[in-house]
This record gives sequence, structure tokens and C-alpha cells, in this order.
Amino acid sequence: MEKLVRLLGRKALDLIASVGEIAILVGRTLKYIRYIHRDRTLYNEQMYRLGVKALPLVGIIAVFAGAVAGWQGAYQLEDTLPPRFFGQIVAVGILSEMGPVLTALVLAGRNGSSIGAEIATMKVTEQIDALEVMAINPIRHLVAPRVVAMTIMLPLMVVVADIIALFTAALIGDLFFNISVQMFFNSFQSVFVISEDVIPSMAKALSFGISIGVISCWVGLKATRGASGVGRAAILAFVFSATIILLNDYLVAVLVF
Repeated sequence: MEKLVRLLGRKALDLIASVGEIAILVGRTLKYIRYIHRDRTLYNEQMYRLGVKALPLVGIIAVFAGAVAGWQGAYQLEDTLPPRFFGQIVAVGILSEMGPVLTALVLAGRNGSSIGAEIATMKVTEQIDALEVMAINPIRHLVAPRVVAMTIMLPLMVVVADIIALFTAALIGDLFFNISVQMFFNSFQSVFVISEDVIPSMAKALSFGISIGVISCWVGLKATRGASGVGRAAILAFVFSATIILLNDYLVAVLVF
């Protein structure tokens, strides 16, 4: 029993220390964002790499997510509710949950692991130490561009994913359940409210982007033990980011609804 209490206490202290380290990293990142214009090449490069190059993957995920949502929604409504409710139910589900959460989880796997592995590689090969020796601040040149890029690009990716998923769901209803695309969007527009459907989704996407960027950079900076440390950082970047995404999703849902 005593060993269990000690273990739990040690884990609790480690968690508190990690939260403190992440908070310090966020503060130091915010300090260097004021150089965004001067370092715009770094920011543009990261936004292209973490956002634009992820568009094909986000598009594929959105197509299948929209297809599943459309098929399940139409199938469930087929014998229970009139077809005019199809757009309302499916669109609200896509905008509020499927779009932001699936996109964030996909980008946590793609971008979070990449960021964690890159910074971990630089850490274990002492490239970060070399930057500091040359008076180049690693937070300014490595962390801030990646955090800002994820914060900006993830909401934009969510918008793209939502549009693709909505049109895919509408096509599924039209092709397989005789629910016209026009009926789908008319039904959706009748209940569409920006303050209830768009703003919460964008708030989630913003919090997801910040979480992925900060957590992945923090994991990379904490990496140790050579090549195994790089692999561990890539895994932990995704695991921690995905956990925080789901936690944020719950918190935003509670605050909004």
C-alpha cells in the first residue's frame, strides 16, 4: 500500500511539473510572437508544411466522414422522420463534432508526430545547443513558428473538411436515398445559426491547434536517449495531443451547451 501511495504521489508531482513546464513554454512562445513579421519566412514555411501539404489527407478523411455521416443519417431517418430533417441532423453533427475532432486527430497524427520527432532529433543531436551557442533562441526559431502555424492552419483545415463532408453527405443522400441536395441544404439552412454552429466549432479548432503545437514542441524538447528518444517523442506527441484534443472537446461542449 505504501508503495502504491508513493507511486501515485510521484506521478502526481510529475504531472504538476509537466503542466508547469508547458505553461512556461507557452509564456516564452507568446513572448517571441512579436517577431512574427521579422521571421515571416519561418512562419510561412511552417504554415505551408503543416497546413497546405496536409490538404489531400484532410480531404480524403472529410470525404469518408461525410459519406458515413450521410449514410448513417439517412438510414436512421428512413423509417422514423421525414426526409426534410436529414440535412439538419447530419450537418449539425458534422459541424459540431466530426469536422473539428476528426481533422484535429488526423493532424495530431501527421503534424504532431512530425513536430515532436523533428525537435527531438535536434535535441538529441545537440543541434539546439548549437543554436544557443550561436545566440539563436530555439523558442523563437523552432517553437513559435510551429505553434502559430498550427493555431492558424487547423481552423482553416476544419473549414475545408466541413465543406467537403457536407457536400459528400448531401450527395450520398441524393444518390442512395432520393433526398435531393437542395432539400439537404434547405433543411440545414433552416436551423443554421452561426453563434451555435460555427463559433463553437472554430473555438474547438483553435484550442486543438494550440494544443497540438505546444504539446508536440514540449515533447520534442524533453527528448533524451538518442534514436529511441526520437521515436518515443513522436509517439508521445500524438498520444498527448489526442488526449488533450478530446479533453478540450468535452470542455468546450460543456461551456457552450
